[in-house]
Amino acid sequence: MLLAGSLTLLVSAAACGSDDDGSEPGPVDSAAAASALGPARAAAGAPVKIGIVSDGRSAAIDNSVQFDVAEATAKYLNEHRGGIGGRPVELVTCETQADPAKATDCGNQMIENDVVAVAVGESGVGDSVWEPLAAADVPVMLYGATNPAVLSDPTTFTVSDPNFGIQQLPIAIAKAEKLDKVTSVVIDVPALLHNVEEVAPRLMEEAGLDYQLVRVPPGTADMTPLLQGVVGDDPSMAFVVGNDSFCISAFNGLKAVGFDGPISAISQCITDATRDAVPGDVLDGMTVAASMPTGGDDPSTILYNAVLETYGKDIDPSSSTGRGMFVTFAGLAVALEGITGDVTPATAAAAISAMPEKELPGAGGLRFRCNGKAFPETPAVCVRGGLTTVLDNEGQSTDFRVVASSPIPD
Repeated sequence: MLLAGSLTLLVSAAACGSDDDGSEPGPVDSAAAASALGPARAAAGAPVKIGIVSDGRSAAIDNSVQFDVAEATAKYLNEHRGGIGGRPVELVTCETQADPAKATDCGNQMIENDVVAVAVGESGVGDSVWEPLAAADVPVMLYGATNPAVLSDPTTFTVSDPNFGIQQLPIAIAKAEKLDKVTSVVIDVPALLHNVEEVAPRLMEEAGLDYQLVRVPPGTADMTPLLQGVVGDDPSMAFVVGNDSFCISAFNGLKAVGFDGPISAISQCITDATRDAVPGDVLDGMTVAASMPTGGDDPSTILYNAVLETYGKDIDPSSSTGRGMFVTFAGLAVALEGITGDVTPATAAAAISAMPEKELPGAGGLRFRCNGKAFPETPAVCVRGGLTTVLDNEGQSTDFRVVASSPIPD
Protein backbone atom coordinates (compact mmCIF):
# COMPACT_ATOMS: atom_id res chain seq x y z
CA MET A 1 0.00 0.00 0.00
CA LEU A 2 1.03 3.57 -0.47
CA LEU A 3 0.78 5.65 2.54
CA ALA A 4 -0.98 8.87 2.64
CA GLY A 5 1.27 11.72 3.24
CA SER A 6 0.62 13.42 6.47
CA LEU A 7 -2.36 11.35 7.08
CA THR A 8 -0.03 8.84 7.70
CA LEU A 9 -0.25 9.68 11.21
CA LEU A 10 -3.67 11.05 11.03
CA VAL A 11 -5.21 7.86 10.01
CA SER A 12 -2.80 5.69 11.80
CA ALA A 13 -3.70 7.86 14.67
CA ALA A 14 -7.23 6.99 13.87
CA ALA A 15 -6.12 3.42 14.51
CA CYS A 16 -6.83 2.41 10.97
CA GLY A 17 -4.12 -0.19 10.84
CA SER A 18 -4.81 -1.06 7.19
CA ASP A 19 -1.82 -2.98 5.98
CA ASP A 20 -2.22 -4.55 2.58
CA ASP A 21 -2.51 -2.87 -0.79
CA GLY A 22 -2.90 -6.12 -2.64
CA SER A 23 0.22 -5.63 -4.69
CA GLU A 24 2.49 -8.59 -5.12
CA PRO A 25 6.12 -7.48 -5.11
CA GLY A 26 8.25 -9.98 -6.94
CA PRO A 27 11.48 -11.52 -5.69
CA VAL A 28 14.46 -9.23 -5.46
CA ASP A 29 17.14 -9.81 -8.08
CA SER A 30 20.34 -10.62 -6.20
CA ALA A 31 22.49 -8.25 -8.25
CA ALA A 32 19.94 -5.45 -7.88
CA ALA A 33 19.74 -6.11 -4.14
CA ALA A 34 23.51 -5.97 -3.72
CA SER A 35 23.64 -2.73 -5.67
CA ALA A 36 20.80 -1.21 -3.64
CA LEU A 37 22.39 -2.13 -0.30
CA GLY A 38 25.69 -0.62 -1.34
CA PRO A 39 29.20 -1.64 -0.30
CA ALA A 40 29.88 -3.07 3.13
CA ARG A 41 30.68 -0.42 5.72
CA ALA A 42 30.52 -2.06 9.12
CA ALA A 43 29.93 -0.15 12.33
CA ALA A 44 32.29 -0.65 15.26
CA GLY A 45 32.74 0.48 18.82
CA ALA A 46 30.29 1.17 21.62
CA PRO A 47 26.68 0.91 20.46
CA VAL A 48 24.32 3.84 20.04
CA LYS A 49 20.91 3.16 21.57
CA ILE A 50 17.96 4.06 19.35
CA GLY A 51 14.40 3.67 20.58
CA ILE A 52 11.74 2.01 18.42
CA VAL A 53 8.15 2.46 19.54
CA SER A 54 5.20 0.78 17.83
CA ASP A 55 1.59 0.12 18.68
CA GLY A 56 2.40 -3.50 17.92
CA ARG A 57 -0.62 -5.73 18.34
CA SER A 58 -3.91 -4.87 20.01
CA ALA A 59 -7.52 -5.99 19.72
CA ALA A 60 -8.06 -3.54 16.84
CA ILE A 61 -4.79 -3.53 14.89
CA ASP A 62 -1.66 -5.53 14.22
CA ASN A 63 1.33 -3.34 13.44
CA SER A 64 3.85 -5.75 14.93
CA VAL A 65 5.58 -5.91 11.53
CA GLN A 66 7.14 -2.57 12.49
CA PHE A 67 9.42 -4.30 14.98
CA ASP A 68 10.55 -6.85 12.38
CA VAL A 69 11.26 -4.09 9.87
CA ALA A 70 13.18 -2.07 12.48
CA GLU A 71 15.36 -5.05 13.33
CA ALA A 72 16.14 -5.70 9.65
CA THR A 73 16.85 -2.00 9.11
CA ALA A 74 19.25 -1.89 12.05
CA LYS A 75 21.22 -4.81 10.60
CA TYR A 76 21.39 -3.06 7.24
CA LEU A 77 22.55 0.18 8.84
CA ASN A 78 25.22 -1.61 10.87
CA GLU A 79 26.62 -3.56 7.90
CA HIS A 80 26.25 -1.06 5.05
CA ARG A 81 25.88 2.45 6.50
CA GLY A 82 28.36 2.42 9.36
CA GLY A 83 25.56 2.46 11.94
CA ILE A 84 25.30 5.94 13.46
CA GLY A 85 28.49 7.94 13.77
CA GLY A 86 30.41 4.79 12.82
CA ARG A 87 29.01 2.98 15.84
CA PRO A 88 26.53 0.09 15.75
CA VAL A 89 22.86 0.74 16.36
CA GLU A 90 21.37 -1.02 19.37
CA LEU A 91 17.57 -1.09 19.42
CA VAL A 92 15.47 -0.45 22.50
CA THR A 93 11.89 -1.41 21.67
CA CYS A 94 8.55 -0.79 23.34
CA GLU A 95 4.99 -1.75 22.40
CA THR A 96 2.08 0.59 23.18
CA GLN A 97 -0.78 -1.70 22.13
CA ALA A 98 -2.48 1.55 21.06
CA ASP A 99 -3.02 2.40 24.74
CA PRO A 100 -2.21 6.01 25.71
CA ALA A 101 -1.05 5.00 29.20
CA LYS A 102 1.27 2.33 27.79
CA ALA A 103 2.48 4.83 25.22
CA THR A 104 3.47 7.27 27.96
CA ASP A 105 5.21 4.42 29.74
CA CYS A 106 7.11 3.62 26.52
CA GLY A 107 8.32 7.20 26.36
CA ASN A 108 9.53 6.99 29.93
CA GLN A 109 11.22 3.64 29.27
CA MET A 110 13.20 5.22 26.45
CA ILE A 111 14.48 7.89 28.82
CA GLU A 112 15.36 5.32 31.49
CA ASN A 113 17.29 3.28 28.89
CA ASP A 114 19.36 6.30 27.82
CA VAL A 115 18.43 6.22 24.15
CA VAL A 116 19.83 9.07 22.06
CA ALA A 117 16.77 9.31 19.78
CA VAL A 118 13.46 7.54 19.16
CA ALA A 119 11.74 6.50 15.92
CA VAL A 120 7.95 6.16 15.99
CA GLY A 121 6.20 4.84 12.88
CA GLU A 122 2.47 5.01 12.33
CA SER A 123 0.83 5.15 15.74
CA GLY A 124 -2.56 5.96 17.14
CA VAL A 125 -0.98 7.15 20.39
CA GLY A 126 2.15 8.88 19.13
CA ASP A 127 1.38 12.04 21.08
CA SER A 128 1.49 10.10 24.35
CA VAL A 129 4.86 8.58 23.43
CA TRP A 130 6.17 12.00 22.48
CA GLU A 131 5.19 13.96 25.59
CA PRO A 132 7.71 12.59 28.13
CA LEU A 133 10.44 12.47 25.47
CA ALA A 134 9.90 16.12 24.58
CA ALA A 135 10.01 17.09 28.23
CA ALA A 136 13.36 15.30 28.52
CA ASP A 137 14.71 16.83 25.26
CA VAL A 138 15.13 13.42 23.63
CA PRO A 139 14.78 13.83 19.84
CA VAL A 140 11.90 11.96 18.24
CA MET A 141 11.51 11.12 14.55
CA LEU A 142 7.82 10.54 13.83
CA TYR A 143 6.32 9.26 10.61
CA GLY A 144 3.77 12.04 10.91
CA ALA A 145 1.96 14.26 13.38
CA THR A 146 -0.97 16.69 13.54
CA ASN A 147 -0.82 17.94 17.13
CA PRO A 148 0.30 21.61 17.06
CA ALA A 149 2.39 21.11 20.20
CA VAL A 150 4.25 18.24 18.56
CA LEU A 151 4.77 20.14 15.32
CA SER A 152 6.26 23.14 17.11
CA ASP A 153 8.70 21.22 19.33
CA PRO A 154 12.39 21.86 18.51
CA THR A 155 13.52 18.29 19.23
CA THR A 156 10.75 16.62 17.22
CA PHE A 157 10.96 15.80 13.51
CA THR A 158 8.35 14.35 11.14
CA VAL A 159 8.96 12.75 7.75
CA SER A 160 5.63 13.54 6.12
CA ASP A 161 3.90 16.75 5.13
CA PRO A 162 0.88 17.24 7.44
CA ASN A 163 -0.97 19.27 4.82
CA PHE A 164 -0.37 17.16 1.73
CA GLY A 165 -2.82 14.29 1.95
CA ILE A 166 -5.83 16.06 3.40
CA GLN A 167 -5.48 19.55 1.96
CA GLN A 168 -2.93 19.98 -0.83
CA LEU A 169 -4.07 16.97 -2.83
CA PRO A 170 -7.82 17.75 -2.90
CA ILE A 171 -7.04 21.41 -3.58
CA ALA A 172 -4.83 20.41 -6.52
CA ILE A 173 -7.50 18.07 -7.90
CA ALA A 174 -10.25 20.68 -7.49
CA LYS A 175 -8.15 23.28 -9.28
CA ALA A 176 -7.25 20.91 -12.11
CA GLU A 177 -10.90 19.90 -12.57
CA LYS A 178 -12.13 23.53 -12.25
CA LEU A 179 -14.36 22.65 -9.32
CA ASP A 180 -15.81 25.04 -6.75
CA LYS A 181 -16.03 22.85 -3.68
CA VAL A 182 -14.30 20.12 -1.71
CA THR A 183 -16.24 17.84 0.62
CA SER A 184 -14.17 15.83 3.10
CA VAL A 185 -15.78 12.66 4.43
CA VAL A 186 -13.74 11.93 7.54
CA ILE A 187 -13.71 9.29 10.24
CA ASP A 188 -14.65 11.11 13.44
CA VAL A 189 -11.67 10.61 15.74
CA PRO A 190 -9.88 13.22 17.86
CA ALA A 191 -6.54 12.90 16.07
CA LEU A 192 -8.04 14.35 12.88
CA LEU A 193 -10.08 17.21 14.25
CA HIS A 194 -7.45 19.96 14.31
CA ASN A 195 -6.50 19.26 10.72
CA VAL A 196 -10.00 19.02 9.23
CA GLU A 197 -11.74 21.63 11.39
CA GLU A 198 -9.05 24.31 11.73
CA VAL A 199 -6.34 23.90 9.10
CA ALA A 200 -8.41 22.71 6.14
CA PRO A 201 -11.01 25.50 6.14
CA ARG A 202 -8.30 28.18 6.04
CA LEU A 203 -6.37 26.52 3.21
CA MET A 204 -9.54 25.88 1.19
CA GLU A 205 -10.60 29.51 1.57
CA GLU A 206 -7.16 30.71 0.50
CA ALA A 207 -7.49 28.48 -2.58
CA GLY A 208 -10.90 30.00 -3.39
CA LEU A 209 -12.81 26.79 -2.65
CA ASP A 210 -15.91 26.12 -0.62
CA TYR A 211 -15.36 23.45 2.01
CA GLN A 212 -17.77 20.97 3.54
CA LEU A 213 -16.86 18.58 6.33
CA VAL A 214 -18.82 15.40 6.94
CA ARG A 215 -17.74 13.72 10.18
CA VAL A 216 -18.81 10.10 10.39
CA PRO A 217 -18.51 7.97 13.55
CA PRO A 218 -16.28 4.90 13.23
CA GLY A 219 -18.22 1.74 12.50
CA THR A 220 -21.02 3.46 10.54
CA ALA A 221 -21.99 0.78 8.03
CA ASP A 222 -24.50 2.79 5.99
CA MET A 223 -23.43 6.37 5.40
CA THR A 224 -26.11 7.14 2.84
CA PRO A 225 -28.21 9.35 5.15
CA LEU A 226 -25.14 11.36 6.16
CA LEU A 227 -24.04 11.86 2.56
CA GLN A 228 -27.32 13.14 1.13
CA GLY A 229 -26.10 16.72 1.52
CA VAL A 230 -22.96 16.08 -0.52
CA VAL A 231 -24.88 16.21 -3.79
CA GLY A 232 -25.49 19.83 -4.80
CA ASP A 233 -25.51 22.27 -7.65
CA ASP A 234 -21.88 23.39 -7.35
CA PRO A 235 -19.26 21.25 -9.14
CA SER A 236 -17.43 19.48 -6.33
CA MET A 237 -15.20 16.61 -5.35
CA ALA A 238 -15.22 14.25 -2.37
CA PHE A 239 -12.15 13.36 -0.36
CA VAL A 240 -12.37 10.34 1.96
CA VAL A 241 -10.24 9.87 5.08
CA GLY A 242 -10.45 6.64 7.06
CA ASN A 243 -9.50 2.99 7.06
CA ASP A 244 -10.66 0.53 4.43
CA SER A 245 -13.95 -0.47 6.06
CA PHE A 246 -14.82 3.20 6.60
CA CYS A 247 -13.90 4.07 3.01
CA ILE A 248 -15.90 1.18 1.58
CA SER A 249 -19.02 2.58 3.25
CA ALA A 250 -18.14 6.09 2.09
CA PHE A 251 -17.46 5.12 -1.54
CA ASN A 252 -20.63 3.04 -1.78
CA GLY A 253 -22.63 5.73 0.01
CA LEU A 254 -21.45 8.40 -2.43
CA LYS A 255 -22.48 6.17 -5.32
CA ALA A 256 -25.85 5.50 -3.70
CA VAL A 257 -26.69 9.20 -3.34
CA GLY A 258 -25.73 9.85 -6.96
CA PHE A 259 -22.56 11.83 -6.40
CA ASP A 260 -20.87 12.17 -9.78
CA GLY A 261 -17.83 14.34 -9.03
CA PRO A 262 -14.25 13.14 -8.62
CA ILE A 263 -13.55 11.03 -5.53
CA SER A 264 -10.11 10.96 -3.96
CA ALA A 265 -8.83 9.30 -0.83
CA ILE A 266 -5.91 8.45 1.35
CA SER A 267 -4.09 5.25 0.63
CA GLN A 268 -5.31 3.42 3.72
CA CYS A 269 -8.67 3.33 1.97
CA ILE A 270 -7.43 0.99 -0.76
CA THR A 271 -7.01 -2.66 0.19
CA ASP A 272 -8.17 -5.98 -1.23
CA ALA A 273 -11.32 -5.62 0.87
CA THR A 274 -12.02 -2.32 -0.87
CA ARG A 275 -11.45 -3.81 -4.31
CA ASP A 276 -13.90 -6.62 -3.52
CA ALA A 277 -16.60 -4.37 -2.05
CA VAL A 278 -16.51 -1.25 -4.26
CA PRO A 279 -17.47 -1.26 -7.97
CA GLY A 280 -14.59 -0.83 -10.39
CA ASP A 281 -16.20 2.21 -11.99
CA VAL A 282 -15.95 4.01 -8.65
CA LEU A 283 -12.28 3.17 -8.17
CA ASP A 284 -11.23 3.73 -11.78
CA GLY A 285 -9.35 7.03 -12.10
CA MET A 286 -9.37 7.73 -8.37
CA THR A 287 -6.32 9.72 -7.25
CA VAL A 288 -4.88 8.45 -4.00
CA ALA A 289 -2.43 10.28 -1.76
CA ALA A 290 0.76 8.42 -1.06
CA SER A 291 4.03 8.97 0.71
CA MET A 292 5.73 5.88 -0.67
CA PRO A 293 5.34 3.41 -3.52
CA THR A 294 5.22 -0.33 -3.15
CA GLY A 295 5.11 -3.14 -5.62
CA GLY A 296 7.09 -1.26 -8.26
CA ASP A 297 10.69 -1.17 -9.36
CA ASP A 298 11.68 2.34 -8.34
CA PRO A 299 15.04 2.57 -6.50
CA SER A 300 13.45 3.20 -3.10
CA THR A 301 11.34 0.05 -3.37
CA ILE A 302 14.29 -2.02 -4.56
CA LEU A 303 16.25 -0.87 -1.51
CA TYR A 304 13.40 -1.62 0.90
CA ASN A 305 12.76 -5.06 -0.54
CA ALA A 306 16.50 -5.81 -0.50
CA VAL A 307 16.73 -4.92 3.19
CA LEU A 308 13.77 -7.14 4.03
CA GLU A 309 14.99 -10.07 1.95
CA THR A 310 18.59 -9.84 3.17
CA TYR A 311 18.04 -9.11 6.85
CA GLY A 312 14.45 -10.05 7.62
CA LYS A 313 12.48 -13.27 7.77
CA ASP A 314 9.10 -13.59 6.07
CA ILE A 315 8.33 -9.86 6.30
CA ASP A 316 5.48 -8.83 4.01
CA PRO A 317 6.88 -6.08 1.75
CA SER A 318 3.37 -4.81 0.95
CA SER A 319 2.70 -3.83 4.58
CA SER A 320 2.23 -0.07 4.66
CA THR A 321 3.00 0.19 8.36
CA GLY A 322 6.21 -1.76 7.85
CA ARG A 323 7.29 0.54 5.05
CA GLY A 324 6.43 3.54 7.21
CA MET A 325 8.73 2.30 9.96
CA PHE A 326 11.56 1.88 7.46
CA VAL A 327 11.11 5.42 6.15
CA THR A 328 11.09 6.82 9.69
CA PHE A 329 13.96 4.81 11.16
CA ALA A 330 16.19 4.90 8.07
CA GLY A 331 15.36 8.60 7.75
CA LEU A 332 16.55 9.16 11.31
CA ALA A 333 19.81 7.36 10.52
CA VAL A 334 20.35 9.40 7.33
CA ALA A 335 19.70 12.60 9.27
CA LEU A 336 22.41 11.56 11.74
CA GLU A 337 25.00 10.70 9.10
CA GLY A 338 28.30 12.35 9.81
CA ILE A 339 27.66 12.94 13.50
CA THR A 340 30.96 12.94 15.40
CA GLY A 341 32.06 12.99 19.00
CA ASP A 342 29.73 12.02 21.81
CA VAL A 343 26.35 10.85 20.51
CA THR A 344 23.82 12.16 23.01
CA PRO A 345 20.24 13.37 22.73
CA ALA A 346 21.54 16.94 22.52
CA THR A 347 24.14 16.25 19.82
CA ALA A 348 21.68 14.06 17.91
CA ALA A 349 19.05 16.81 17.88
CA ALA A 350 21.66 19.33 16.73
CA ALA A 351 22.88 17.03 13.94
CA ILE A 352 19.35 16.40 12.66
CA SER A 353 18.58 20.12 12.64
CA ALA A 354 21.81 20.87 10.76
CA MET A 355 21.46 18.17 8.08
CA PRO A 356 21.44 19.24 4.42
CA GLU A 357 18.53 18.23 2.23
CA LYS A 358 18.70 14.51 1.39
CA GLU A 359 16.59 11.82 -0.18
CA LEU A 360 14.25 10.16 2.29
CA PRO A 361 14.94 6.40 2.25
CA GLY A 362 12.12 4.25 0.93
CA ALA A 363 9.89 7.20 -0.01
CA GLY A 364 9.86 7.16 -3.79
CA GLY A 365 12.05 10.18 -4.39
CA LEU A 366 10.76 12.52 -1.69
CA ARG A 367 13.45 14.62 -0.04
CA PHE A 368 13.68 15.91 3.51
CA ARG A 369 15.46 18.46 5.61
CA CYS A 370 14.82 19.07 9.29
CA ASN A 371 15.99 22.66 9.76
CA GLY A 372 12.53 23.90 10.66
CA LYS A 373 12.05 25.77 7.37
CA ALA A 374 9.88 23.38 5.37
CA PHE A 375 6.90 25.08 7.01
CA PRO A 376 8.07 27.68 9.55
CA GLU A 377 4.72 27.61 11.37
CA THR A 378 5.26 23.87 12.03
CA PRO A 379 9.06 23.57 12.37
CA ALA A 380 9.03 19.86 13.17
CA VAL A 381 8.03 19.05 9.59
CA CYS A 382 10.92 17.85 7.41
CA VAL A 383 9.09 17.15 4.11
CA ARG A 384 7.21 19.22 1.56
CA GLY A 385 4.66 17.47 -0.62
CA GLY A 386 4.03 13.80 -1.20
CA LEU A 387 3.29 11.21 -3.85
CA THR A 388 0.11 10.38 -5.71
CA THR A 389 -1.07 7.45 -7.77
CA VAL A 390 -4.12 6.94 -9.96
CA LEU A 391 -6.09 3.70 -9.62
CA ASP A 392 -7.26 1.56 -12.51
CA ASN A 393 -10.66 -0.15 -12.68
CA GLU A 394 -9.38 -2.96 -10.49
CA GLY A 395 -8.30 -0.55 -7.78
CA GLN A 396 -4.61 -1.09 -8.47
CA SER A 397 -2.12 1.76 -8.50
CA THR A 398 -0.63 2.76 -11.83
CA ASP A 399 2.38 5.02 -11.42
CA PHE A 400 3.63 7.35 -8.70
CA ARG A 401 4.74 10.93 -8.93
CA VAL A 402 6.05 13.52 -6.53
CA VAL A 403 3.53 16.34 -6.07
CA ALA A 404 3.77 19.76 -4.41
CA SER A 405 7.40 19.28 -3.45
CA SER A 406 10.01 22.04 -3.52
CA PRO A 407 13.49 22.48 -2.05
CA ILE A 408 13.62 23.42 1.62
CA PRO A 409 15.55 26.69 2.07
CA ASP A 410 18.73 27.11 4.10
